[in-house]
Order: sequence, then structure tokens, then C-alpha cells
Amino acid sequence: MTVENKNSFISLNIGVITVSDTRNKTNDKSGDFLSQAINDAKHCLIDRRIIPDEIREIQGIIKEWVSTNNFDAIITTGGTGLTGRDVTPDAIMPLLDKEISGFSALFHQISSSKIGTSTIQSRAFGGIYNNVFIFCLPGSPNACKDAWNEILVHQFDINHKPCNLVEIMPRLSEK
Repeated sequence: MTVENKNSFISLNIGVITVSDTRNKTNDKSGDFLSQAINDAKHCLIDRRIIPDEIREIQGIIKEWVSTNNFDAIITTGGTGLTGRDVTPDAIMPLLDKEISGFSALFHQISSSKIGTSTIQSRAFGGIYNNVFIFCLPGSPNACKDAWNEILVHQFDINHKPCNLVEIMPRLSEK
């Protein structure tokens, strides 16, 4: 008989930022999906914003949210492509204390199985800024579904083994 050692579920405080010059509350399908997925997974959606592709605005909201000490993770959608106004990585990467290179590698592996070599056009990435985990996803609803359903939902679950991000989140380990 196997005895399963399950920890009590820990609800994370997560924020969602849609970075786009064209999205609003009525057409933000990626932000809608992420918000619903966060709630369905029993995490707490602390805040959700839609902001334009502007480096200063992106950095400003990230710095503001991180400074509150209320967020365990922030997920952005949009602005990770290669066109002129796609600046999410350019805004957030300089803020990072550490990059989570495995997130990008795994995201591209998953994406490649669905869209082939087109995955090279995404600069999706993850990192840590002042003890807050940040994941930057493409603006495509399918890309957000892939990242959430195949990576983040598992890493945001204390019971995912052999390891998960929850057990190393500083705000939670202080409790």
C-alpha cells in the first residue's frame, strides 16, 4: 500500500497583464482565459490590467505590483513577438534578478509540437523579480492555454512532484 503525502493546497496571489495596443475588456481573449484558469485552479486573481506596448508602462505596473508584496506571480500576455511594438521582453528582462530559462525551453517544445517552427517567433520567457515569479506569454489564446495547462498549472501546485515553484516562493515560505 502506498501512502501519498499530500500537502494542503496553497492558493497563490496572481496578477494578469495584457500588453496590447488593440485589446480591451471586450476582446481580450487571452486575458479572459488566464483569469478564468487562475480562478478555476483556486488561486486568487489579485489584479488584471490591459496596458499598451510601452516599456515605461510595462515596467511601471510590474514595479508597482511587486512593491506591494501581495503577488506571488505575474503573468503577462502579448508583446513577445518580433514586430516593432512587441516590447514586453525588452521591458521586463532588465528588471529580472534571475531568468527561468527552462520555462522558455519547455514552452517552445510544447509550442513546436503544435505550430512547428513558427514557435521561433515567440520570445516567451519566465523570471524572478524581487521574489515574484513573472511569466511572459504570447498574446495568442492558444499559446496562453499551452503555457497554463501544460506548465504553470502544475508548477503552481504544491502537490506537483518531484518539485514545483510554490515550495520555493519566498512570500509563502515566510508563513
